Amino acid sequence: MVDETRENEWFAPKFGPARFRRLLGLTFFPYSLMNASYVLIGSLLAPSVHYDRMVGIALVYLLAVGVSAHSLDAMGPNKPWGSVLGRRQLMILALAGLIPALGLGLYYAVMFAPALLPLGLVELFFLLSYNLELFSGRFHTDFWFAVSWGFLPVLAGFVVQTNGLSWASLVAGLFGFTTAFVEINASRPYKALKKSTAGDSSQVAERLEAILKGIVTTVFAAVGFLILHSVFG
Repeated sequence: MVDETRENEWFAPKFGPARFRRLLGLTFFPYSLMNASYVLIGSLLAPSVHYDRMVGIALVYLLAVGVSAHSLDAMGPNKPWGSVLGRRQLMILALAGLIPALGLGLYYAVMFAPALLPLGLVELFFLLSYNLELFSGRFHTDFWFAVSWGFLPVLAGFVVQTNGLSWASLVAGLFGFTTAFVEINASRPYKALKKSTAGDSSQVAERLEAILKGIVTTVFAAVGFLILHSVFG
């Protein structure tokens, strides 16, 4: 067995000291950017796009998911990142991401889109229940992962622009759900394989890694297409 950390996953940097590699890997930055991309997709579907709101709500998700959710997730005994951060440090990091995310989200809800309030409360519930595995882990499933970090972010992006929903936003939400569902279903066995020496070079691990990279690329490509469409009509 290799050292039971996630340093050998495809997105973990191969340069720098171990603490740096593990700390950056802890953010799951490709998947965090993928999550923020769902917000951009929802915003860019709006009839009139306020780019300041789009960037702002994307930042909310980067802080809430990229920092807070993954910090809470790293506190679990079955999610090793070595001793890069202690439990107290992880909790401080989680709060450092969550507090400004809540403040910024509340600002957009009060000023522009009150419909964000119930959506934000649902996302906060999933952030805590999924990553801390509350309610006996009932919400720590692939389905709820795809709902909370794939479907709902698309809706949040649209709502911050329009204070409402549309059929187009719901269909785009299904795109977010599907890609997130594929990602988490590929990620779990991939992580298990990467824990073993044999898994590092296995064809199965390579195929799963290709799927993960392909899903991230697909979501980024969708954002790029929508940006071009928004700019050039």
